[in-house]
Amino acid sequence: QVQLAESGGGTVQPGGSLRLSCTASGKIFNHNNIMGWYRQAPGKQRELVASISSNGGTNYASSLKGRITISRDNGESTVYLQMNNLKPEDMGVYYCNFWDPQLDIWGQGTQVTVSS
Repeated sequence: QVQLAESGGGTVQPGGSLRLSCTASGKIFNHNNIMGWYRQAPGKQRELVASISSNGGTNYASSLKGRITISRDNGESTVYLQMNNLKPEDMGVYYCNFWDPQLDIWGQGTQVTVSS
């Protein structure tokens, strides 16, 4: 079974930056997969932030383009999310996701707080 370990959340001031990391461990049988980040703000639905496929194709939430960059290290089964110029509306719990045609795994989430 694949497990996800997230890190990098925390509290930053508006305009600050954070880098989230997520490492997948366990048996990954299908190397054609997608890893991504979603976020959920209080009282709102979980939404896609960005995703990246194993061949490097990316997908970004249109509202966040220009402020975020997703990347991955396939050798380490790790996905990174660089977030810049953070705003209070970016606050929430950020969840890592691993998807392939047989699996859909979620991490436990990491809190991002943007506050002065």
